[in-house]
Amino acid sequence: MNEQKVNINKILPVLMTFFVMSFVDLVGISVDRVSKDMNLSATIAQLIPSATFLWFFLLSVPFGVMQSRLGKRFMLNIGMGVTALGLFIPYFFYSFEMVLTGFALLGIGNTIVQVSANPLLVDAVPGNRASSFLSFSQFVKAIGSMLGAPLAAVFAARFGDWKLLFLVFGVVSILSVLWLGSIKIEEKRQTGVKATFASSFKLLGNKFILLMVLSIFLVVGIDVGFNSNSGQFLIKQFGIDPIAAESGRSVYFFGRMLATFAGAILLTRISPRKFFMWTTILGILFIAAILLIKSTVIAWGLVFLIGMAVANIWPLVFSIAVEKYPERNNEISGLMMMAISGGAVIPLLIGWVSDISNIAIGMSILILCMIYLFSVSLYSLKK
Repeated sequence: MNEQKVNINKILPVLMTFFVMSFVDLVGISVDRVSKDMNLSATIAQLIPSATFLWFFLLSVPFGVMQSRLGKRFMLNIGMGVTALGLFIPYFFYSFEMVLTGFALLGIGNTIVQVSANPLLVDAVPGNRASSFLSFSQFVKAIGSMLGAPLAAVFAARFGDWKLLFLVFGVVSILSVLWLGSIKIEEKRQTGVKATFASSFKLLGNKFILLMVLSIFLVVGIDVGFNSNSGQFLIKQFGIDPIAAESGRSVYFFGRMLATFAGAILLTRISPRKFFMWTTILGILFIAAILLIKSTVIAWGLVFLIGMAVANIWPLVFSIAVEKYPERNNEISGLMMMAISGGAVIPLLIGWVSDISNIAIGMSILILCMIYLFSVSLYSLKK
């Protein structure tokens, strides 16, 4: 492949897969809408993100092995096809059991997409442009994440059925499969030792790696936990109208989108370890503030700021770990992907605590997670 020329016809369909990747963030708006439709408790409602993110722990490494044999584009199309199936099921068969089944398939499909999309994009672009396109891919993903809540509100108001969101995004997934299938990309063969369950779990005996993997587990838990609980939190804590509260997710993801750009600039001047420390400090302050303040206007601003604080922690932790142990990149990557399963555990814990106490106490779990991340940032500075 020409190392200088960008073939936009090959790159666009790959970038579109990152838009499909964002569909996993529908767990947030779905928790609110399904809870209202079916009168679910907070604990039961949080089974939706649990059913979605559990599969990252179970399937990340097996799918990576399959990808090395079947090819990245093939696996990516399989992932988007499973994503479409997961979206169609709750639209056509709307019951809580079918919602859980659909979101389980959405999680399985998203696991495949996340395993395959980044390396395929690297293959599709010239080597000297890979970093810039990987950054832009996160911008594309953020657009999809922001669209869920407002589209659900539009479909509910115009057509009386918010679930049209599933149908539309399912069709987009199918179209993305057809688009990606119509192009040919020369895939680079992976060299070196592939990650396996045995080699990955053995690496957890390294204290530094263990702390970093737990950091990924908790930061994904914070992200999904805030996404899936923010609507109910804004309604119960501030008395905000349910439709307006749903848009809090779009405000949160907008903050995340801007922070990724700001982080890329700041990291040219600040070391990743110091940036990690300061962003966790801000995260603790912003989450504590939204639990304590009474002003609705300030709450909206804090939702945005929490999104900014959380946005860069995942890539910071990953880059710090790989920088320290570059020869174990395969194993670290596998562990980090499995740790995304934190999105299955932390939201469920928040829902359970909210049921036995109140939503504010449930959301305080996010502060505990952020305090852990701050402690790890200090440890990484010393190491």
